[in-house]
Amino acid sequence: MRVTPRVWIGLVVFVGYALLVLAVQSSTGIPYTEWGASAGDLFIGAVLSLVIATIVLVPLISWLGWWRPVLHERERSRHRWPIIAPILLAVIAIVGLFSADWGAVSGAFLFAALGLCLVGFTEEAVTRGVLLVALRTRFAEVWVWLISSTLFALMHLLNVVLGQPVPGTLAQVAAAFGTGTVLYILRRTTGSLIPAMILHALWDFNLFVLGNGTPGPAAGLIQALYLPVIVLALISVAWVIRGADERITPGLQPDGLQHRESRTA
Repeated sequence: MRVTPRVWIGLVVFVGYALLVLAVQSSTGIPYTEWGASAGDLFIGAVLSLVIATIVLVPLISWLGWWRPVLHERERSRHRWPIIAPILLAVIAIVGLFSADWGAVSGAFLFAALGLCLVGFTEEAVTRGVLLVALRTRFAEVWVWLISSTLFALMHLLNVVLGQPVPGTLAQVAAAFGTGTVLYILRRTTGSLIPAMILHALWDFNLFVLGNGTPGPAAGLIQALYLPVIVLALISVAWVIRGADERITPGLQPDGLQHRESRTA
């Protein structure tokens, strides 16, 4: 790695990303609650900031030389069954899409909503990518999960600045912690961040599409099944953490891989 991972670097990238997205979204003058009003509002209010963030993140991670640890675990979780939670979340999202009122979704809005899928790349690359790599230089894996998931959730507090009511934002923060745990489990069980990026994009795309028209009755499954999936994730995350040996020792990664911390007898 060109730059040795440090906790402060991960925090700077995290805060910088959050402030960049907030600055761009605030400058558009489109409140968070009106993003779904039209394709133009969705693109200018949300997608534009993600495009700019992507343009910044790709060369930044390349310059750091962190792509390998950002995108890949050294070893997958020994316990694979917790992947049930991410699979169920994906099923819920797909059911939601089948029950969406597609007649109320214009081609332009669909294009803008697909652009919103960039959130899967940007937020995962920052929180369960760069930040996670940085945290692994200092903390045990249980703290890596807890801190990265908590910061991912707290990042959604910025939506208050964009006009979202406080009660709804607090509920979103709580949900984001649970969803973040599901995505962390997916990274650990597959050994790659890419499936988490895809699931994150799918989930957000599903939510915005369902906000149009009158969805079918099956859309209620999202609310009914989401909480049980999150509870399952919060219970099963202990198994993907158990035995994890992803700790990075600064100065001992000549090939960009994560090396086991040296132990003394």
